[in-house]
Amino acid sequence: MRTELISEPGDRTRPNEDFASVALPASGQGGALVVLDGVTPPAGETGCLHSVPWFTARLGGALTELTVSLPDVPLADALSLAISRTSESHAHTCDLSHPRTPQATVVVARWSARTLEYLVLSDSALLLESGDGAVTAVLDDRLSRLPRSALATDALVDSTLRNKEDGFFTAAADPTVAARAVTRTLPRSSVRSLAALTDGATRWVEKFREGDWADCLTFVRKDGARALVARVRELETADAEERVYLRRSKTHDDATVVYAEL
Repeated sequence: MRTELISEPGDRTRPNEDFASVALPASGQGGALVVLDGVTPPAGETGCLHSVPWFTARLGGALTELTVSLPDVPLADALSLAISRTSESHAHTCDLSHPRTPQATVVVARWSARTLEYLVLSDSALLLESGDGAVTAVLDDRLSRLPRSALATDALVDSTLRNKEDGFFTAAADPTVAARAVTRTLPRSSVRSLAALTDGATRWVEKFREGDWADCLTFVRKDGARALVARVRELETADAEERVYLRRSKTHDDATVVYAEL
């Protein structure tokens, strides 16, 4: 089994808000990966004393442990338990009902000798390569399907769309949101490699259109996860002034890629 992980901050003067882990249980019969993309809040009150990296470290750590230690528990239930555990750790000091309480997108994959399970919540991506080389992109596309007018201001998003029906969902303080995730279980034999990417890395496809999802996975397999992030940085820098790709709130975003060959 080959695994590779890269996580690079968008701004080296600020903490990386992404989280990534790969776990290979001692049994040697499987493994798991977890990728979170912490949601950067706008300036102002969030109701929480803690930073986004504090939150993603705790949620990611809990989710990694539960995914591995409870192999028979569905991934949505593991995410629900991890959110509950994280919420309990700061509910006594923070207002977890605030719409900007720390939150994150989630990708989880877990494989055994027989099956591969996955979970995707919000706008990170999971790429699955089958034995014949076909690539499937597993996406929770609710946010991308919303009209731009609905996303005009942070206040509008928070009041009408964030973690609401007909909007989009992230892992924040409510454990029931785990049931909103995209999940599935496949035969292990049907997948030979996979890659999880935060949206700072999916810009290679979604913003800069260097190729499609299959091209992206091929790039990672041949040149490595670090090379993909480096290419995204080159493209971001080249576009920093012209802003041809206007739907970018930041010149550089935290970018994480986890790749595994099964």
